[in-house]
Amino acid sequence: HVAVISSGDAGVYGMAGPVLEVAGKENVQIPVEVVPGVTAATAAASKLGAPIMGDFAVISLSDILTPWDNIERRLRAAVEADFVIVLYNPKSRSRHKPLEKAHKILLEGRAADTPVGIVQRAGRQGEQVTITTLENMLNHPIDMATTIIVGNSKTKIIDGKIVTSRGYNLL
Repeated sequence: HVAVISSGDAGVYGMAGPVLEVAGKENVQIPVEVVPGVTAATAAASKLGAPIMGDFAVISLSDILTPWDNIERRLRAAVEADFVIVLYNPKSRSRHKPLEKAHKILLEGRAADTPVGIVQRAGRQGEQVTITTLENMLNHPIDMATTIIVGNSKTKIIDGKIVTSRGYNLL
């Protein structure tokens, strides 16, 4: 028996795809079971409050396997559609530009005071949770173990938590 372990959910930027691709290419006739996990997006959201209560987009800023032009097009479309946006792989020791470019694109289509949640190492030792604004997003520590959630036009900070309204008339 062989197990391939992936952080988060193996099917979301994890190892399920590569394992299934290799098994298919090599015509290996072995059963492959993908066990779901907790995504960085939902783990981070739980630490911030309720920021992804409706439709949202998850976009990796890593331009190692995906050309920046594709990332930029997807990010602009998500901003235009007013999705809450979850950013994966925002920055590494050698990659700073994609996050800086993404920040500029976000500010072109969102208010500077849009709530932003920054969660480093969600659910792990050394976890850090920061609630800030889009304008101040880059003033906080961000690395590859960080998930960033950028609110949309319905996102607010309520009692120190980020909440995106689903439109219920509760009050």
